[in-house]
Amino acid sequence: MQPNHLPTLGPRYWSALCLASIFGANMGDLFARNLGLGHVAGLPFLAAALAIVMVAERFDRTQHQTYYWLAIIIVRTAATNFADFAAGDLKLPRIWVMAVLTILLVAALWLSWQFAWRRLANKADNLLRADLGYWVCMFIAGTLGTVIGDFCSHNLRLDDAGAMALLSPMVAVLFLIGRRGPLRWLPFYWLTVVAIRAAGTAVGDFVSGRNMLGLPLSTAVTGILFVALLVLWKESGRSQQAVPVAP
Repeated sequence: MQPNHLPTLGPRYWSALCLASIFGANMGDLFARNLGLGHVAGLPFLAAALAIVMVAERFDRTQHQTYYWLAIIIVRTAATNFADFAAGDLKLPRIWVMAVLTILLVAALWLSWQFAWRRLANKADNLLRADLGYWVCMFIAGTLGTVIGDFCSHNLRLDDAGAMALLSPMVAVLFLIGRRGPLRWLPFYWLTVVAIRAAGTAVGDFVSGRNMLGLPLSTAVTGILFVALLVLWKESGRSQQAVPVAP
């Protein structure tokens, strides 16, 4: 993506990513259940939507972040469905799915660093490099986080409320540790993304439960909150637009 379409790494970015994780978890379930697409049939539509966003972004020279956040939601929605397909429809053991996804994420990060990100690491304008490698890593991280959230809810028998109570403080701790710099380091950045995806899955499943908002209303509410945050919380500038660039 072009630099003028990328957000600044900071409190606004991380807050929006947390809401996007919850909203995307609900969107994935809405696609699969309420729209009747299942966990696989909706993936081609999401892939087409992502392709349209990426093509449109290349021709737009105005400065805004719409394309980035649309891509985040689409990728998160697809990751939710793919995780549910692997650990649900195929009934693969979640612990093995998590292990394989962890290996794939490490491999994708290493390859992206070696062949794309490293040569740009010392540039003055270290922006979020939302290239192909970045989105592949984001999809794998989203899938991994979804499986972790479901593992805590179901395999550990914590249910959605217990998984939310376990995973959300972990995200808060990562923010506290990383706020003075580590959040811009490559491993810590992606560790935090996975943790946000895991906690977002638990929170999304909790608020969309039958005793809470229900899936359609929860999806609408979390979507409105996500958009409202991006619209109402303006960035103060691009001086902090650094990104995780070093392992």
